Order: sequence, then C-alpha cells, then structure tokens
Amino acid sequence: MPRKSRIDAPGALHHIIARGIDRKDIFKDDKDRDNFLERLGDILAETQTFCFAWALIPNHFHLLLKTGATPISTVMRRLLTGYAVSFNRRHRRYGHLFQNRYKSILCQEEPYLLELVRYVHLNPLRAGIVNDLRSLDKYRYCGHAVILKKRKYSWQNTEYVLRLFAKKVSTARRRYREFVKKGVSHGRRPELVGGGLIRSLGGWSAVKALRKAGAYMKGDERILGDGDFVENMLAQAEEDLERKYRLEAEGYDFNMVVERVAHLMGLKREEVLSPGKYKKVVEARSVVCYWTVRDLGISQGVLAQKFGISQPAISMAVKRGEQLVNFHDFSLFNT
Repeated sequence: MPRKSRIDAPGALHHIIARGIDRKDIFKDDKDRDNFLERLGDILAETQTFCFAWALIPNHFHLLLKTGATPISTVMRRLLTGYAVSFNRRHRRYGHLFQNRYKSILCQEEPYLLELVRYVHLNPLRAGIVNDLRSLDKYRYCGHAVILKKRKYSWQNTEYVLRLFAKKVSTARRRYREFVKKGVSHGRRPELVGGGLIRSLGGWSAVKALRKAGAYMKGDERILGDGDFVENMLAQAEEDLERKYRLEAEGYDFNMVVERVAHLMGLKREEVLSPGKYKKVVEARSVVCYWTVRDLGISQGVLAQKFGISQPAISMAVKRGEQLVNFHDFSLFNT
C-alpha cells in the first residue's frame, strides 16, 4: 500500500519523531548532540520555523515545530541529510542513519499544544536519561530547561508557550513547571504520538459514545485533532496537491516565476533580477522569493546566491512576498 503524502500548511503545528535505523543510537556523545542542535538552530532561523519543544534521546529525537514560510519537509530534509553526512564522516560509517521516513503528526493547536510541550519535554525522564524532575530542569539536551531559563537556545520560542500560563514571566515559569510535574504520573501517552480518530478522541470508549449518539467524525492517522480540523486540513492538502501537479505539468521553474512576477508588476525580467532598492523591484523580488520557496521548494540559500543578498534578507523577502500576494490577490497561474 503506497504511503500517504505528508500534510503541511503555513502555521501548522507538527509533532516530529525521527529514530535511528534498527533503533541504533544517532547521538553517541555531546559533540554529536551539539552538532545537531547547531544545525537545527541555523535551519530554523533561516526558514522562520518556530520550535516550541524538543528533546534528544540517544536513538531518536522529538521536535514540536510550527511551519513558517518553508515547508516542514524541506526543513527536515536539510536537517536530517546534513546531520547524517556529518555523523557518518565523524564516526567513519556508511549507509542510512535514520529509520525510514521521520514521523510527522499534524496537530490541532488547541487543545494539544501544551499537552505536546509537556509530553516532549518529559521524554528524557521517561527514558531514564535523568532521574527526576529536578535533574530535568537543568538537562542540557531538552527544551524544558530553556523554558525555565536554565539553558539558552535563541531559536526556541519560549515566550509563546509561557504566555499561555501567565503574563508575568516568573509566574508563567512556575505554573509551567507545576504543569510538567503533574504530567510525570501520566506515563507514555500513546495518544500523543500519532493521529487518527481514536487517538484524537482519547480512546475507543469516546468513539463508541459518539457513534451511539449518532455522531461521526472524520479521522486520519497523519492528523491529531477533531473532525472539523481533520476535514479542513485534508481539503487544504488536496488543494495543495492539485497545485503541485499543475506546477509540474506546466513546467514551472525559477525563470517562469520571474516572468510571471514581471508581468504582474509591470516590470521587465531584468529589472526583477536587478540588485537595486527601487521599491517596486524589491516588492517583485519578494514575490519571486515567496513563490519559489513555497511552490518550487527552492532553498533560501540558493536564492541568496541568485540575488546576491544574505539568507536573513531572503527570509524577510519571503515573508514580505506572502503579504504582497495576499494583499494584491496575485496568482502564480495565468488563468
């Protein structure tokens, strides 16, 4: 049976799990872990991807990410490929490092965000890497310590999580830790490591109760959320897939996007590609960046080379391009 395609969208929340092949270790020491985190931080910053929670276990890792301008599949491909190459080189090994595809569950933010943050951050304790919550508070390779300000990684979005507990940061941190402490006794929480109707509702008893009342909800193993959320995500995924097929069928590439933007903005192709700071040219380049990153999957690093500007500048251009496309209701297609 063919694997279903991944579902993604700007602003989508993903619980990602990647394991070592044959359950072997993917982190042998702190140098490996530091290498992984440095790569992760650079990629998250370049792609404007939010990270709310993370934990490194010897043979796997968990990430809780929110999609920015770049698809999660692109973020993960860069992260896993780059890390695997460096790991193999360092440890003089060959072949695959990770087991099959990484697991990615698209999650409904309300009510799952805080539950997932807690679940991910308790992984080192459940795995026996640390002995108790006090040790977890200071553990270097988990986002829990970052939220408590015991460690610092600028790429982790702690502010968003803490605001859900209280406006005052000190109060929020105290309440967050109390929330995590209550989760220690909850065990492994299998309903939070996969999608589907049964997991979304918390078990068969809830599904049976709904059906007995004559209510039915749509489920999908790639999605953790209620029926309406699942249906909306599936509809959007189908629309995105149709768009992708059309782009491939019509042979869209970087040059075609530039030509389309030039037509929409009333400019010549050469002007769109010029390095000037004329407002209309800057806006045109921004739209090109947005469409080529979102629809063609071209990396921001490649675009930085094409336009002769830095990757942070490309990130800003992508964001500006999205706003321009939405404001002017631009379409990449002629019809």
